[in-house]
Amino acid sequence: MDYRIEKDTIGEIKVPADKYWGAQTQRSKQNFPIGQETMPVEIIKAFAILKRSTAIANFDLGLMEEEKAEAIKYAADQVLADKLNEHFPLVVWQTGSGTQSNMNVNEVLAYVGNEWLKEQGSELKLHPNDDVNKSQSSNDTYPTAMHVAAVLKLEDTVLPAIQQLKKTLEEKQNKFADIVKIGRTHLQDATPLTLGQEISGWHRMLEKSYTMIKESNEHLRELAIGGTAVGTGLNAHPDFSEKVCKAISAYTGKTFISAKNKFHALTSHDETVYAHGALKGLAADMMKIANDVRWLASGPRCGIGEITIPANEPGSSIMPGKVNPTQSEAVTMVATQVMGNDAAIGFAASQGNFELNVFKPVIAYNFLQSSQLLADSILSFDERCAVGIEANLEQIEKNLHGSLMLVTALNPHIGYENAAKIAKTAFTDNATLKETAVKLGLLTAEQFDEYVKPEEMTHPK
Repeated sequence: MDYRIEKDTIGEIKVPADKYWGAQTQRSKQNFPIGQETMPVEIIKAFAILKRSTAIANFDLGLMEEEKAEAIKYAADQVLADKLNEHFPLVVWQTGSGTQSNMNVNEVLAYVGNEWLKEQGSELKLHPNDDVNKSQSSNDTYPTAMHVAAVLKLEDTVLPAIQQLKKTLEEKQNKFADIVKIGRTHLQDATPLTLGQEISGWHRMLEKSYTMIKESNEHLRELAIGGTAVGTGLNAHPDFSEKVCKAISAYTGKTFISAKNKFHALTSHDETVYAHGALKGLAADMMKIANDVRWLASGPRCGIGEITIPANEPGSSIMPGKVNPTQSEAVTMVATQVMGNDAAIGFAASQGNFELNVFKPVIAYNFLQSSQLLADSILSFDERCAVGIEANLEQIEKNLHGSLMLVTALNPHIGYENAAKIAKTAFTDNATLKETAVKLGLLTAEQFDEYVKPEEMTHPK
């Protein structure tokens, strides 16, 4: 392999000739051969948005030549266009401040920017620290990139996925509005409801999750940029933070503001904990919905079988004809991963010492993984399962009229104890409620038919 020699304050080091990173990136690559989890592309792109915005701010404040600012913007745009992905090799398991990924971005942008400056015939040259990182520290750029990436991910990926499944469930809720079925509590028979009402509960879960995620997202709009090393803003112009936030907002089309207290912004990640808590709430709801679907579709002959779901692939390597609720299984596995991520994020966020939290990369990685997994699994569940849910009317009728809990409608007419007597005797004798009520002399057949009307039990007067 061909190499070139790069230098940093430690000394010289060989860097692959075809790679655009510099000495600090190469040292990190060699010093942290840990795992396969590389820094999320969302973080790299958020850094690119940040660096182009800092270049604009530094130029506006008279701190940087226009040519250098344009070179940084050009290089950042190449990153945002996915043209430089191979030049960001660093793993998550590095310095806890994310310094090496900040420098990876600085070095690549400087390299590409300098190539652009040469093409323009300029004699100026970008330095990774002095120019691309001007007025900044890794301690304020990494948490800024974290928040920018999180806001973009939630707004552009997670929330639209929720809306898609919510739309499907609303359609099913309306379609099945008049199908009366037996309810279940404690995994035991309960009083009737409609299939539409049951699905409306799922729909409302997604409505609530959508609202909570959107609300929690507002707290992520505060950015740490301008705090530099410890929150004092050393080496940054007093107006730098505001100008950077305006430039990021203009580029993304989303509102970002300067954090009110930079000492908080560098050492605390409570906004991320809070927002991921809303993602955990969504995961819990998706776990419930997926479990309900696979229970209701269980069978096809020996389960509940009140709904049918699409048969997407063979379910067994040994049992011919078996089809499993695989989309539900994928969703529930994602939910467990998100809950694990939440525990990791919460613990990592609790470890801010003095002026800095040094668990930032693992927080960012888990947050973005949760967001992507939830969005992907929700869209897959919608397309390959939810849209294909149908009611099994024959099984619904059988379960409804075979249930002993229809006896609940008799409480106002013959009292709880007499109604319980009918239910217990019917169960023991393997008889219907109607037959048993007449046999016990508690009701006539006509009275039973008048009082026990499942469809009216779903909308009590």
